[in-house]
Amino acid sequence: MSRSPPRAVAARLAGLDRLPTAQRAILGYYAETGRLDYRALRIKSAVDDTLDTILESVYGEIESEIAAALGVEDVTFAYETKLTLPAELTLGYLYRRALARATGGYDPITDEAGRLPFRGDPSSSANREAREYVEMAEEATALIVQALLDGDMRDAINDDEFEDFEVELVGDPDPDRRRVAECAQSYLQGVVEDAFDRAPDAVRDAYDAAVEISEAHQAQDEGFRDLLAAALEGDAAAKASIEDEYKYAPVPDDAPFGSHERDLPYLKTQYDRVGVIYKGMLDAYRGVGFEIPEAFGTSIVLAIIGAQLWLDDVDDYHDDVAEGQLTPVTAEYVLADSDAAAYDNVVSITMDYFDLAREHAEAADSPLNGIAIEYILRSGDPERLPGGSSRGA
Repeated sequence: MSRSPPRAVAARLAGLDRLPTAQRAILGYYAETGRLDYRALRIKSAVDDTLDTILESVYGEIESEIAAALGVEDVTFAYETKLTLPAELTLGYLYRRALARATGGYDPITDEAGRLPFRGDPSSSANREAREYVEMAEEATALIVQALLDGDMRDAINDDEFEDFEVELVGDPDPDRRRVAECAQSYLQGVVEDAFDRAPDAVRDAYDAAVEISEAHQAQDEGFRDLLAAALEGDAAAKASIEDEYKYAPVPDDAPFGSHERDLPYLKTQYDRVGVIYKGMLDAYRGVGFEIPEAFGTSIVLAIIGAQLWLDDVDDYHDDVAEGQLTPVTAEYVLADSDAAAYDNVVSITMDYFDLAREHAEAADSPLNGIAIEYILRSGDPERLPGGSSRGA
């Protein structure tokens, strides 16, 4: 692809590891599309501020619950998760819609009039509606973020994985992390249940349907583990089953994908594993009353599946092999003829997800999604995989 000189420079800069990943993502997006969307950067900053406020409030309430439950006075709590990214992107999309509705330079995100001579009147009908739209979007995002955290915490507790719970208790250098985690999750579950009771039925229905599919996939875990164990022993039938039941499992007709996406390897299993939660999230926004185009939602789902492969499954490859966990990455290393071929397949499959996610982001006119895809891509380190040390992504 031929690029203009500025885009060629941006592409070179995006490849410099010494630059922050966020800057490389913006440069990479410009190099790919020729689009430098200053409004997108401003919206991202506003989204970051809103998410910080939401999480600060949530963690503050959790700290109070932990302090009361454990009988201590001072608690510091946080939870490390990537799950909020799709909610952030959706909030950014809704912010952009609100800005498009405002008139005369009024900013409905900050609720401020513009500079002279464009001082939009906050009390005008269009600007009041734009501001109300922002407030609804932020309220919906706060609920959805808490629901995502609740579900992720629940999975961590079920799996005995507590390293993402960051907690400090004054006077207790080694707190019972399980007890802290259970206290935090129980509180969030109560908050989410109360909020769902007040929300339209469509919001709870969307979330519950997504959780049901995700949990059904988790119930298949032991069977997938057995297939991987047999395949690692050279069982040809097990390898064939991984191909048919995992890599190329049929995608249901009601899944939110077109013909191009349905040819992607691992689509059905990874949609059930991670993508469906974000389909439910988007349907929850729609249940509140927001119009979100299918292209936007498909972009998010494909990007998140790609991120699961490119970040988590690549990073966890050796642990997953040791623990007998079937993922697209461990699957490729038992299906391919060599480590080098498996490495190439992992990279190629992930790039296919990202390429289609980019196409849908462009169709939805969502530069933030495009920048997020670049960020995910540049955050991965596939060369840690066997067969990848002499190649690169």
